[in-house]
Amino acid sequence: MTTVENGVNVQALLEARTALQGAPEAAQFTWRASSKWQNGVHSQTRIQKYYGLGQEQSHKTESVFEADHPEVFAAEDNGITPIEYLLVGLAACLTAGVASVAQNRGIQLRSVEASVEGQHDIRGILGADSDVRNGFNDVKVTFNIDADATKQEIEALVAQSQKRSAVFDALTNPTNVSVEVA
Repeated sequence: MTTVENGVNVQALLEARTALQGAPEAAQFTWRASSKWQNGVHSQTRIQKYYGLGQEQSHKTESVFEADHPEVFAAEDNGITPIEYLLVGLAACLTAGVASVAQNRGIQLRSVEASVEGQHDIRGILGADSDVRNGFNDVKVTFNIDADATKQEIEALVAQSQKRSAVFDALTNPTNVSVEVA
């Protein structure tokens, strides 16, 4: 029997799943981000507090994200574009899923790399063509995984990660979004 160590505490995840099946109210989380305009199209977003397991929670440290547009859009390029953050979220979520599923299935990973590309016709956001959507036209994720597994087992890891990914779901299914002015 070989011990697999991908750094994922699967036992804790399985225990959480079991506990939350009996307490669905505790599974209701509210993730929060607070963004502040800096200058031009540059903003700074901070994330630290969230609600979950029936109470207020906090990450160990506050994370700060800069967003801007590149110089080719006559901006200062102080950070990645907001739509690129979607690519970051998708890559991170799917990669975490691959590691978790591999650990649960007893598959040792040596490396996992995800390349994510989003095809985007920016005429929509510029108002140059009202028939062009504002968001991505297509997003492609390509994994390069080195593991003690067959190609079919690796494909199954990726498929299960995709099936359980919150970010994949949010991008591929309609999500109610409301925008208000306080």
